[in-house]
Amino acid sequence: MAHQRLRVLVGSLAPGVLPATHPAKLPAGTILLDLGPEHPSGAGLIELRLWTENDVITTARVAVGAMHRGAEKLFEVRDYRQILMLADRHDWQAPFFGELAVALVCEQMMGLAVPERAVWLRTLLAEHTRILSHCGFLSYVPHRIAGDPGLRHLREALRTQTLRLTGNRIHPMAIRIGGLAVDADDAWLQVELQVATQAARTADAVLTMIDSPAFAALTSGVALLDRETIQQFGVSGPAARASGVDLDLRLQQHYLGYPELADLIAPPVRRWGDAQARLGVLAEEVAISASLIIACIDRLKELPGPVSVKLGKIIRVPEGEGYLAIEAPLGIAGVFLVSRGEKTPWRLKLRTPSFNNISSLEQVLIGVRTEALESALASMGYVVGDIDK
Repeated sequence: MAHQRLRVLVGSLAPGVLPATHPAKLPAGTILLDLGPEHPSGAGLIELRLWTENDVITTARVAVGAMHRGAEKLFEVRDYRQILMLADRHDWQAPFFGELAVALVCEQMMGLAVPERAVWLRTLLAEHTRILSHCGFLSYVPHRIAGDPGLRHLREALRTQTLRLTGNRIHPMAIRIGGLAVDADDAWLQVELQVATQAARTADAVLTMIDSPAFAALTSGVALLDRETIQQFGVSGPAARASGVDLDLRLQQHYLGYPELADLIAPPVRRWGDAQARLGVLAEEVAISASLIIACIDRLKELPGPVSVKLGKIIRVPEGEGYLAIEAPLGIAGVFLVSRGEKTPWRLKLRTPSFNNISSLEQVLIGVRTEALESALASMGYVVGDIDK
């Protein structure tokens, strides 16, 4: 059959979504793609409506909204302390960045200076979380070709460190307006140094697998993302950098400790814009984040002091509006806050990178062969909660 319409479901299915999750019992014309047990696509569902001709995709539509939870409306009826607890739950692969972005925009509007030790510990935790997030997406590599680069072990080590510091493995809930709720002692920093060294070794091992002929055959030249599409859909983060776009807010905006660490943030080596390049950039960034963590540890060892500013029980942000964006693992994560001077925001709008990345698939997938669809999707980072916020 030359012309065909396909319904592609990416991720796991909750009971009752379909009559059964076994591929043989799915409705005709429906394909369930599994990108691996560790890949973030397993926690949620994206539907693609594809039209193909001779097994080549000619039209693509992305259907989102299955997990919509109304997080932005919930923010409006929570005070600023409660908001921080909710903000780390839309991108659950990188929850620290949700907390961080909201706290930074509040501090900006309040004119609040954070203690220097908190600045550097926040920077360390941001890069710690970036590695954790990238490892999830890179898990597709050993899922497709034989080899164990140590991604699962590294993710477990990172989550164990998060647990030891904050009491939570997944959602750290470490940020407070004015600093952090926790501080890292010398013993924790020493273990974190070992984890960063492990991350650098793992990145090298993953890059070797990505550059292998077997993996290149699956991903090289697949799902090319050009500059025009990036601009049209607002794609950012590793996906944009893998296409040669020099967009990294760690270098282009002054926040946290990044102005002093700029020399460690090298531009990607892989810039040709296909699935192989995007996965390669993720691995490159794991190594960069490891070097940033080591630099933060060196700074923290010689930097005493508190990690928070004491504030009253009720926090009120001055009347007005503000916007602040940071470089989250998947791209630009922004927060637009409107305050009427009360203990809850009047409006809190999120700009999440996953929505832009997944929207671009409607253009990127055109011309992709159906057997390469899995690689195309695995290389375009997204978290469903970050889309259906």
